[in-house]
Amino acid sequence: MRRRSGPPAAPLAQRNGIDPVRVRLPADPEGAWATVGDHLVGRFGGAIGAERVTAMLREGRFVGAEGPLDGTEAYRAGAHVWFHRDFEPEVPVPFEVGVVHRDERIVIADKPHFLATTPRGRHITESAVARLRRDLALPALQPAHRLDRLTAGLALFVVRPEDRGAYQGLFSGRRVRKEYEAVAAYDPEVVLPATVRSRIVKERGVMAAREEEGEVNAESRVELVERRGALGRYRLLPSTGRTHQLRVHMNGLGLPILNDPLYPVVRPETDPDDFASPLQLLAKVLEFTDPVDGRPRRFESGRSLAAWPAQPTGPLRPGPQ
Repeated sequence: MRRRSGPPAAPLAQRNGIDPVRVRLPADPEGAWATVGDHLVGRFGGAIGAERVTAMLREGRFVGAEGPLDGTEAYRAGAHVWFHRDFEPEVPVPFEVGVVHRDERIVIADKPHFLATTPRGRHITESAVARLRRDLALPALQPAHRLDRLTAGLALFVVRPEDRGAYQGLFSGRRVRKEYEAVAAYDPEVVLPATVRSRIVKERGVMAAREEEGEVNAESRVELVERRGALGRYRLLPSTGRTHQLRVHMNGLGLPILNDPLYPVVRPETDPDDFASPLQLLAKVLEFTDPVDGRPRRFESGRSLAAWPAQPTGPLRPGPQ
């Protein structure tokens, strides 16, 4: 059996840690496009303007397998074209990405608040994967999972493309123990520890997720670790990985996480972000059996939550239940 080959290697290097866009020219049975330029203007002119596409062709920004294209080349279905998008200026996230572990297969990053894991929406070059690719000179680096932009802490990245499936499978197969820390209001009437099970739905274009009736798809264990006045420090142990799961479950208990801009009330987005008020949620521990060599792995974030500065404390004294 003949093995299908993957897409050809990009003739353009990454820019600011971001791969070029790859376009495969589609079939054209009606002969709508005489030239490559006709197709590119028709395809991208609505998004960035026909004049801008024409200018990019003139500047040699579109590249085929044999070199830069000026748009006059005859259209050939199945050919590949690459180009770099124009990125809007981004507000730099003024915090470093820590690295708690690095070897030939994986990088365990200690992500700060406000930094996206992967390029998305308005956050492209200001993403953890773009920064790490640049800082560590690892252009093939890819995330094995995604950590919310507003959440700080541990994220696993894979160095070699051939290993990515094995490490992604750990997360999709729920074979990673994840431990989070959060600071939220303390309420003596909330009985803890508790395991919260619900159905969480996140719709495209809607900022906040919601819980609804139906088959359970999200499970989290919530434990109170320590109390200081009106605040509590909580250990959160998710068994599943729905979008905003811990934030939704804490809010459902009546304990919304401190500085959460979505739960219980969606607040208007600020641009730039208020870096002085980060969401008080931290991905503290990742623990798993390495899928390649079978070794047990455990990593712990070196970060702490600003609302809970380190200080000598005694053991937990439970409040009235």
